[in-house]
Amino acid sequence: MSDSNQTKPPAASEPRFDLRSLTPARVALGRSGASIATRHALEFSLAHAQARDAVHSALAVPSLLAALRERRLPAIHVRSAARDRIEYLRRPDLGRTLAPASATLLAPRTSNLEPSSTSSLEPRTSQLTIILADGLSALATERHALPVLDALLPLLDPTWHLTPIVIAEQARVALADQIGQALHADATVILIGERPGLSSPDSLGAYITWSPRPGRTDAERNCVSNIRTEGLNYATAAARIARTLAEARRLGLTGVALRESGISLPP
Repeated sequence: MSDSNQTKPPAASEPRFDLRSLTPARVALGRSGASIATRHALEFSLAHAQARDAVHSALAVPSLLAALRERRLPAIHVRSAARDRIEYLRRPDLGRTLAPASATLLAPRTSNLEPSSTSSLEPRTSQLTIILADGLSALATERHALPVLDALLPLLDPTWHLTPIVIAEQARVALADQIGQALHADATVILIGERPGLSSPDSLGAYITWSPRPGRTDAERNCVSNIRTEGLNYATAAARIARTLAEARRLGLTGVALRESGISLPP
């Protein structure tokens, strides 16, 4: 066979791209006949199992409470109206409402909060409630919520008064509205486990709402998402949350209207 009929290897100078080095997405997978390679099939099965485990796992409330005590941060443990994880997954509406016992628990707390400053010579003090919630990945909350909290608190303006930290089980994002209203918060930040993907079972989201109350829509919130080791780092996430809170207080709003105002949040 002549050399002209043989397949030549690509020249050394020819550009070659490894797409898998640029993204955790399942692209450029090898094949074995008509199917993907066994290794990739097993990796998919593992990722699927990790996502399922994240959705069904329970929040380690005692560990979070102990960690907050070490930081000398008062905390409250509440539950949504969903009685267990199965009901929580089947009834998203129940995850947006406090269980009656938890609503009763929050009621007397409001009398212990510091009043907002009313002197025209002093900066206005605003109440801020931070909620650590399981959402659809308790794993994300357990891994990332406290590091985000540690990075965020030093960045907050001193005129923010922090209410007790709230740990919420079987929670959806909108549960923060009822919690914030009960604690007379001017703003809430809920750090909550996001819906797991097949490459991110532990992604944490931060949802910021100004003037929380039941009935708020997602369009009235701002979100900082994909907070995790392989995603948005803690320092950057905390800076975005702190900046959003500052602008929310200045404008008296959050959500689509805040973004439409032309505010440039840090990258």
